[in-house]
Amino acid sequence: MSDLLALDFMRQALIAAVLVGLAAPLVGAFLVQRRMSLIGDGIGHVALAGVAVGILTGSMPVFTALIAAVAAAVGVELIRATGRTSGDIALAVMFYGGIALGVVLISKSTASSSNLTGYLFGAILTTSRTDIVVFAILAVVVVGVTWVLRHRFFAVANDEEYARAVGLPVMGYNIALSVLTAVTVVVSMRVVGLLLITALMIIPNATAQLVSRSFRSSLAWASLIGLASSVSGVIASFYAETPSGGTIVLLAIGTFLVVSIVSGLVTRARRAAHDRAERHEHEHGPVCGHQAIPHGGHVDYLHDGHRHAPHADHYDEHDAQAHPAPQDTQEVSR
Repeated sequence: MSDLLALDFMRQALIAAVLVGLAAPLVGAFLVQRRMSLIGDGIGHVALAGVAVGILTGSMPVFTALIAAVAAAVGVELIRATGRTSGDIALAVMFYGGIALGVVLISKSTASSSNLTGYLFGAILTTSRTDIVVFAILAVVVVGVTWVLRHRFFAVANDEEYARAVGLPVMGYNIALSVLTAVTVVVSMRVVGLLLITALMIIPNATAQLVSRSFRSSLAWASLIGLASSVSGVIASFYAETPSGGTIVLLAIGTFLVVSIVSGLVTRARRAAHDRAERHEHEHGPVCGHQAIPHGGHVDYLHDGHRHAPHADHYDEHDAQAHPAPQDTQEVSR
């Protein structure tokens, strides 16, 4: 690891990975809530056209991509809001129009195919110091604005009609989220690639939903998973000599699969424990030898780390941690 950090370009690559790993899942959480998970792909295709303009004109592709992506994000949101066409059609037009324009423009430039591949699938090891500065500024803006407006974004994404009823400027917040998505796509294009960035927005959130019980904890878990996937993906791609974008996404998918399997096994184990609690043969009562805990209008009995409540001809299981025994509970005589 020390030999890796001794390389200047790898330090820059890791900084970029940290920025992207934190920003992408944070914005993606609200896209998932709005059921617009694929908008990042559409914006990425338009950003490709912006990159092509930058290469063709000899200007900085980051800035031309940013202008194109923001314009597309605002345009799609306005089209969706006016209701003249559906959001799906607007996204489709963005998808194919953006990539078609990008291919045509790049064919007129002298850029090599490897340079284009770097923008499409990520080429983090070619990230310059200027890129890092620009990405850092944009990432700080994305994270800061998203964090400040997270409650309003959640309210609008969860129920637009209710948000309008309480006086929230729904269109304004939707446009703001779309612009943040566009900025995130541009920040991520050298790390993950324009064609893969949506995966880093969505997959960490899908994983986080398996282990969290609230939207706040889901945000924290998603950012942590995105950060871990980005940093470990960059390190793995360096040693394995693989593209950074694909490596990062594969690690994120692997994490999702592992968490899915483990959470499924845990759920099955809990369900089996509950079933055993309902049909176990032990009869609880005042002389059964287990701790009696008053709970509402009945009594639970602490048995093998579970609280069993007699109900008719079976027992219901209560979580002992969720319902701790009161301090004045008396242990029955054994």
